[in-house]
Amino acid sequence: MAAHGGSKKVIYAALAGNLAIALTKFAAALFTGSSAMLSEGVHSLVDTGNGSLLLYGMHRAARPANRTHPLGHGRELYFWSFIVALLVFALGAGISFYEGVTHIMAPEPIANAKVNYAVLGLSFLFEGTSWLVALKEFRHQKGSHGWLEAVQLSKDPSVYTILFEDSAALLGLVVAFAGILAAERLDMPKLDGAASIGIALILGATAIFLARESKSLLLGEPASPEVQTEVLAIVQQDPAVQRANGVLTLHLGPQEIVAALSIEFEDHLSAPEIETCVERLETRLKAEMPEVTRLFVKPQTTGTWKRRSNALEGASGQEPA
Repeated sequence: MAAHGGSKKVIYAALAGNLAIALTKFAAALFTGSSAMLSEGVHSLVDTGNGSLLLYGMHRAARPANRTHPLGHGRELYFWSFIVALLVFALGAGISFYEGVTHIMAPEPIANAKVNYAVLGLSFLFEGTSWLVALKEFRHQKGSHGWLEAVQLSKDPSVYTILFEDSAALLGLVVAFAGILAAERLDMPKLDGAASIGIALILGATAIFLARESKSLLLGEPASPEVQTEVLAIVQQDPAVQRANGVLTLHLGPQEIVAALSIEFEDHLSAPEIETCVERLETRLKAEMPEVTRLFVKPQTTGTWKRRSNALEGASGQEPA
């Protein structure tokens, strides 16, 4: 999908940076024996795998509808985003925490700490470049919304997942630097292990937040109020429509929306004329709002939608026994 062009650019930038950084960190950890550096290497390796999974999810989500999946495969992206969150928690946070505890229980002095500082500096440069690419794309997507609000409203998890992963990576680099520096200057190798635990906590918090957002998308989120208003406005303009009562929407993917309309048609219309009107509405919506990939129309008599809405409001206002 064309809408994924910016998302893929962000993921490719993150992939290239994370793979190079992971190999460098592992080499430095092997050379110096730093627990924090090893945790950072695992972190970058996990991020590399996560980027690959997001690309795979985009590829799977782009497949056309078929008999077993009549509404398409758009939600595959949401599924793989959820898997990414689990991997950040299980592999990134889990291994970092284990490594930190092990190093605290059996501390070893850091050799050649200058190598770690050089690697951390280069990693911060590369990671920061990837972060800036993701930040630029997310700013473009968020519009006038606040940062947290934009994440909660976003239907494309690929960009903000990379942004949060890169943010966690930058924080992890700062914690690793502080831990290694403190361990060297204070001659307390346990602080290096404590830095690994700090990195684990950062990754764990990031994973929980990403999992929560992915879960919401998997369960099904509606289109924005602006999109729903626009759909109703287009429908209401058709001469055969007496009133567009309401619309129910559901995102199957970032740019795939299913819409179910309740419409009161003019009383004098025959069934063939109503069918022609529905086809006309589908054609116009497809031209003006291509993200509405499926449209279902339910003809209703005057007042039906209002009576149903009143009944639902009355039911929601009743206190449970």
